[in-house]
Amino acid sequence: MSNLALTSITDRLPKIDCIDIAVIGLGYVGLPLAVEFAKKFKVTGFDKSQSRINELLKGYDRTQEIDLNELQQVTAVANGLGLSFTTNIASIQSCNVYIVAVPTPTDRHNRPDLSLIKLASETVGQVLKNGDVVIYESTVYPGLTEEVCVPILESTSGLIFNQDFFAGYSPERINPGDKVHTLTNIIKVTSGSTPEVANFVDDLYKTIIVAGTHKAPSIKVAEACKVIENSQRDINIAFVNEIAKIFNLLNIDSQAVLDAAGTKWNFLKFRPGLVGGHCTGVDPYYLAQKAQEVGYHPEIILAGRRINDGMGTYVAQEVIKLMVKNDIAVKKANILVLGFTFKENCPDVRNTRVVDIVNTLNEYDTICEIYDPWANPDEVWQDYNLETFNRYEQLTGSYDAIILAVCHKEFLTIDYAKLKKHANAVVYDIKGLLDKSMVQARL
Repeated sequence: MSNLALTSITDRLPKIDCIDIAVIGLGYVGLPLAVEFAKKFKVTGFDKSQSRINELLKGYDRTQEIDLNELQQVTAVANGLGLSFTTNIASIQSCNVYIVAVPTPTDRHNRPDLSLIKLASETVGQVLKNGDVVIYESTVYPGLTEEVCVPILESTSGLIFNQDFFAGYSPERINPGDKVHTLTNIIKVTSGSTPEVANFVDDLYKTIIVAGTHKAPSIKVAEACKVIENSQRDINIAFVNEIAKIFNLLNIDSQAVLDAAGTKWNFLKFRPGLVGGHCTGVDPYYLAQKAQEVGYHPEIILAGRRINDGMGTYVAQEVIKLMVKNDIAVKKANILVLGFTFKENCPDVRNTRVVDIVNTLNEYDTICEIYDPWANPDEVWQDYNLETFNRYEQLTGSYDAIILAVCHKEFLTIDYAKLKKHANAVVYDIKGLLDKSMVQARL
C-alpha cells in the first residue's frame, strides 16, 4: 500500500499558514474576493485580459467595486501577504488553492455558455499539483462542477480527483454597485468534494466572511441554491411585470396598487422593470437547461423568463403608442433613453435589457440617444454597437420622448421640462423614480 493511500485527506490539504491563493478572473466577483483574501494570505489575481491587469496595476478598477486606497493597501506586499496581478500562468504555479470566478453567461439562444469556465479549468489544470484545492464561484447548474469542470482538471493535469487534488464550490453573491450587502457581510454558502474538503473550504472562507458561512452537504446542493436564489427573484419580478401589463389595460396605476398591497405584512415588495445583469436574467436558464436534460420541462421558470425578456420591447411599443396618441410623428422622432446599465448606480452593462428598448425603437426609424453617466461608452460600443453619452453636456437637444430606463441618482436632478421638445412630449418612467405629475406613463 502506498504512503499516499495511508495519508488522510486532511493531512494532504494545505495548512492554514501555508495557503497560497490564485483567483482566476478579476471581474465583479473575483477582484473583491482577491482583495479580501489578500488581507489574510498571499494572493495572485490572474486574468487573461492584459488591459484589465494594466488597469489594476495602476490602481484603477473599472467595476468600481474596489477603491484606489484599498487596492493600494492590499497590493503593498509584506510579510508574505498581499495581492499581485498577472496574465502569466507560470506566476500561479506555486499556488495551492485556486478559486475560479469567471463569467458564465448564456448565448444568443439562451443556452449556457461554458466556454470561459472550461478555459479556466484548463488553465488551472496546467498547474495543478498533489494536494491542491480548486474552488468554483461561477454560477452553474447542479452537477456542472463535478461533471464538466473536474474531468477537464483531471485530463489536463493527469491527476486523480479526490486522491491527488480536491474541489469545492462556493456560489458568489456579489450584488454590483451595492455598498451595503458586500462580500464580507453576506452569509457565504460553502461545500467540498469530501467532508474533509468541505471543512477546509468552510474554514478558509470563515477567515474573511464576517457574516458567517453555511456549509452545504454537497457541491450539488451549493450549486442548486445559487440558481434558485435568482430564479425565485426572476419569477417574482415576472409576476409584477405581468400585473403591470394587466393594470395598464385596465387604466389602473400599478405602482399605486403595489403600494397598497405592500401594507400587508407578508406581501413581497417587488417592482416591475427590466431584468438583466449577470445573475437574475441568466441563472434561470442554467436551471432550465439541466431540468430539460433530465426530461422535465420547467414551465414556471421559462414563463417568467419569457415575460421578463419581453419587457424592453413592451416599453418601447408603449412609448410609440403614447407618441401616436399625442400626434407626434414617430419616424425620425428624437428619443432620449436615460440609463443603459442593467441596474442603478453601477457601471455593469452585462446582459442589460435596455438594449431591447433601443433596438425596438430603431425598428420605427426613430433617432435614439442614450445617456448614462455610469456606463463606459467604449464598452457599450464594443458589446452592443451602440453609441452612448456619459456627460449631460453631450446631449444634442430637445426630445419628442424621454424614457427613464435606469434609476441612476443623477437622473433625480435633471430638468425634464427643458429636455422636452414640446408640451406633449412623452416621459415614460420605467421604475417609478419621478413624481407622477412629471410623467405620461410609468410601468
